[in-house]
Amino acid sequence: MRSRRAGALVAATALVLLAGCTTDKAPPVDKPTPTTPTTLSFSTYGPPAEVAVYRRLVEAWNIDHPDEQVTLRTAADRADQASLVAAGGSVPDVFLLDRLDLAQVIADDVSQPVGDLLDEPDRDVDFGDGYPIDAVGAFANDNDLECLPYGFSPMVMYVNTSLIDFTRMARRGLDVPTQPGRWSFEQFAEGARFASRPATRAAGVQIEPTVEGLAPFIYSGGGDVFDDDTTPTSLAFSEGDSQAALATTLELLRNPPSVTLSDQQLAHKSALDWFKAGKLGMIAGYRSLVPELRATGVTFDVMQMPSLGDEQTVADITGLCMSKDAPSADAAADFIYYLASSESVASVAAAGYLVPANLEVATSDAFLQPGRQPLTATVFNDAARNIVIPPMLSVYPELEESVANDIQRLFSMGVLNLPLVTSQIDTDSQAVLSPPEPSESASPSASPSG
Repeated sequence: MRSRRAGALVAATALVLLAGCTTDKAPPVDKPTPTTPTTLSFSTYGPPAEVAVYRRLVEAWNIDHPDEQVTLRTAADRADQASLVAAGGSVPDVFLLDRLDLAQVIADDVSQPVGDLLDEPDRDVDFGDGYPIDAVGAFANDNDLECLPYGFSPMVMYVNTSLIDFTRMARRGLDVPTQPGRWSFEQFAEGARFASRPATRAAGVQIEPTVEGLAPFIYSGGGDVFDDDTTPTSLAFSEGDSQAALATTLELLRNPPSVTLSDQQLAHKSALDWFKAGKLGMIAGYRSLVPELRATGVTFDVMQMPSLGDEQTVADITGLCMSKDAPSADAAADFIYYLASSESVASVAAAGYLVPANLEVATSDAFLQPGRQPLTATVFNDAARNIVIPPMLSVYPELEESVANDIQRLFSMGVLNLPLVTSQIDTDSQAVLSPPEPSESASPSASPSG
């Protein structure tokens, strides 16, 4: 662009000089009009170290693209980002979005699909081989791609390898995993009991008492979390396979203080803090925990979620989306293409928080980081093949809140009437997933004429 304008100026100057050698008056020369750069905004969120990488990427883009400038906006967290892109707000032109917030963005009509734009010849994103099919499907809407998959982090089990030493367990004749990164529920339970033996003065495992926390166990046991995969009207905790999976899972998890943390311990500090202190054998979580755990000195690795029949899990999924009011859809698509390039994604993945949806980067050393904990980081890629994509809903926070007390009862001490409690969970979820239609008020009667 600059060289073309420079050439035009040289040519125009040459014409003026040549005209000065003749007696004829030189014709007026049109001066090139400077172009006004397109200015885009990009909003992201995450830990400071990850945001710093995004900042460097924006700075590099602005140097290379003087006609398409990008300003960086940062949100405090996922909830703050969701508020930022809500209808009526100052929606950024390009934004990172958690898939759990996609339904609200679509309902608010603040975004525009990116599929066709990224499929154009000068971009030609490889949706078929470059991304997991489930990640692409997670952002599909009305036969188009609403956002480009960016992060695809499966829930895995973090294991304190000092408390749960499979070699020592095998020498004692205990049931241990035979395939790296994979185990049955029975082997998982054996590990929890081994970690919490009296000599360790530690607990074996802690699972969050939430829909999200229990979902991998229900799915793995052949059950369903929702009564419908697309338009659910209720949770399905009381269905036969779901209840059977919960019965097996809760037999282990309802066992404080010998295997799980007691209420008193959890009141003192969180399960994550107990794990970081080396006093908890296992905790479920996403890749975003890795940098924080590396800083503690705890020796850890990761395993897939335990199998009750099928290997299944849930995920933290993010995508790059575009505002429908972006000043230039092409410029915004160019920037998304740049952010999603293997080089850019690798620089973000190197910070340690991201499981890239970009398969080239997911299998590279930038993500796997050989020689650093967790040593078997390939588990994230293996588990990504078993992710269950939840229904596209805009009420996940409200759903968790509506059943929080009921789910806590599943984990509480005392006799558990599992059919009764799971039925109550399903019933309470319906107030959020299928609320009754408001009744129509009677029409006001006409005032009497005088």
